[in-house]
Amino acid sequence: MRKILIVGAGQAGLQLALGLQSHGYEVTIMTNRTADEVRGGRVMSTQCMFHDALQHERDLGLNFWEDQAPKIGGLGVSVAGPDSSRPVNWLGRLKDGYAQSVDQRVKMAGWMETFAQRGGQLVIHGAAVGDLDYFARRYDLVLVAAGKGELVSMFGRDATRSPYDAPQRALAVAYVHGLGPRPEHPETEAVRCNLVPGVGELFVMPSVTNSGRCDILFWEGIPGGPIDAFQGIKDPSEHLAKTLELLERFTPWEYARATKVELTDAGGTLAGRYAPTVRNPVGRLPSGGLTLGVADVVVANDPITGQGSNSASKCAAVYLQSILDNGDKPFDEAWMQATFDRYWAQAQHVTKWTNAMLAPPPEHVLQLLGTANELQPIADRFANGFNDPSDFEEWFFDPEKAQSYLDALTA
Repeated sequence: MRKILIVGAGQAGLQLALGLQSHGYEVTIMTNRTADEVRGGRVMSTQCMFHDALQHERDLGLNFWEDQAPKIGGLGVSVAGPDSSRPVNWLGRLKDGYAQSVDQRVKMAGWMETFAQRGGQLVIHGAAVGDLDYFARRYDLVLVAAGKGELVSMFGRDATRSPYDAPQRALAVAYVHGLGPRPEHPETEAVRCNLVPGVGELFVMPSVTNSGRCDILFWEGIPGGPIDAFQGIKDPSEHLAKTLELLERFTPWEYARATKVELTDAGGTLAGRYAPTVRNPVGRLPSGGLTLGVADVVVANDPITGQGSNSASKCAAVYLQSILDNGDKPFDEAWMQATFDRYWAQAQHVTKWTNAMLAPPPEHVLQLLGTANELQPIADRFANGFNDPSDFEEWFFDPEKAQSYLDALTA
C-alpha cells in the first residue's frame, strides 16, 4: 500500500491520517509534541464545529466526545449601542443539527493516541524543510498540515485571493468554568456574537475541556484599539482579569453572567494575531520534490466567522476522497493543484464571508442584522450560514439580493 507522510497533528492532519489509515494506507504523522504534551499544554484555538464538519468526523467514527460536549442549538448576535444598549439582539436556530466545541487539547491528544493504537507511525520531531527534502524520496505523498513555522514559507502567498497583508484583529482567548446562562434563552446552548462597532467582537461559546464543560470567552480587537490590550500579559490570571474588565466596559450583559468565572486551568489562555492569507497549494523542496499544503497552511482565515476547524474538517474530507480517487496514479503537481481546487470550491465562500466581516459593515448588512430582531427567518438563515457559508452568496453580500430577500419575507 502507498506510503503517505503528514506533517502536523491538528484537525485536518489527524482527521486525514485516520481516514487514510481506515482505507489501508501506510501513514506517518510527524509532529513536535506528544499526546500528553498536547493534553497538558496551552489551549491552541477556539473552535465551534457545525453539522457538516461534524458529520465528516462521524463518518470516520471519530466523534468520541459527542456525548460530552454541549449541544449548541443556536447562534445569537448582539450589537452594542450607546449607554450599554443593544439595538440588535437575537438568536438564530440551527436547523440541520447541533454544533459542538471540543477543546483541541482533548481532541488532538485523543486522536493521536488512536492513530498510534491503530498501527500508525507517530514521529515526534519538529520538521524543517530539510527534513521533508529527505523524507519526500521515501513517501508517495507528503502533506504539510502544520499551519505555523518554517514549513509554511514553502507555500507562496496568493495575492489575488489575499486582500489583507497585515492582521485585522488582535485575538485573546480564555477558557472558563462558572459562566451563567444567557437569560433570554437559559435552556438553549448557543454561541453568542457580540459586535462592538469600531472596537471589535466578543464571542462566547460553550465547550468541553479536560475538566468538563466550560465556556470560551474570545475577544477580537481592532489593532490599536481598546481591546488590543493583551500584548505582554503572561500571567493567566491577569489575562482573565483583563478579559473581564473589557466585558464589563463593552458588553455588560455578558459580564453580568461572568462575575463568578475562573480559568479552567493555567493553560486556558491564548493571545496573538495573524494576517488572513491564501497561499499557493504546492510547495517545492530544494531537491525538486513537491508537497501539498493542507487546510490553514493554504487557506488561513481570521477566526471572526468561526470557520477554522470546520474548514479543516472539510479540507481533510476533500483530500481523503481525492487520494482515494487517484488510485495508483502518481501524486504529481497537476493532481495536487486539482485537489486544492476541489477544496477551494468550498473554501472560497468562507474566505469571502470572513474578509467581508472584517470590514465595516455596509448599510444593507446593518439593515439585515437589524431586521432580524423582528423577522426570525433572517436570524435563522444567518446562523445556518455558519454551517454552509456558500448560502451568503444568495442574500448577504449584494445589496440588491439582500433587498429582494427582505421584500420576499415581508410580502
